[in-house]
Amino acid sequence: MRKGFTIIELVIVIAVISILIGIALPRFKGMRDEGNIAKVKGELRTLQTAIESYYSHNNNTYPATTGAALETALSTAVPNIIDYVPTDPFSSTGIDYGYVLGGTDDKYYIVYSDGPGQNGSVVITDDAVVETNGDSCIYVSNMSSDTQP
Repeated sequence: MRKGFTIIELVIVIAVISILIGIALPRFKGMRDEGNIAKVKGELRTLQTAIESYYSHNNNTYPATTGAALETALSTAVPNIIDYVPTDPFSSTGIDYGYVLGGTDDKYYIVYSDGPGQNGSVVITDDAVVETNGDSCIYVSNMSSDTQP
């Protein structure tokens, strides 16, 4: 009687392991997206606090309307508010979070991520309502809860 596995037994074990890996891999991507969503929400809250701090220390004005200007304004503010604006983990090009300033006298802002679908964006309408484009946008704003979707 020989000890060890036959080739058939080894092939079956490899096939079973391959099937289990095939089932598990899609779940890992979903878990990575969930982790990135939590990361985005935390970073957006941090940016919202930084923008509000900038507003209170700069004669009640918000930073300029582009993401690059936002980073410059927040990182060079006195007192120091934030060292850098984090990069959106859902951005395929490695860019910072989006930033929109609008409404009457530029008194409303939105900081947003493209989201897991990488197709999200937002605008502030003339009547101070947030409109999202795409199905995966994640954002924070200083607008009251009755004007947010």
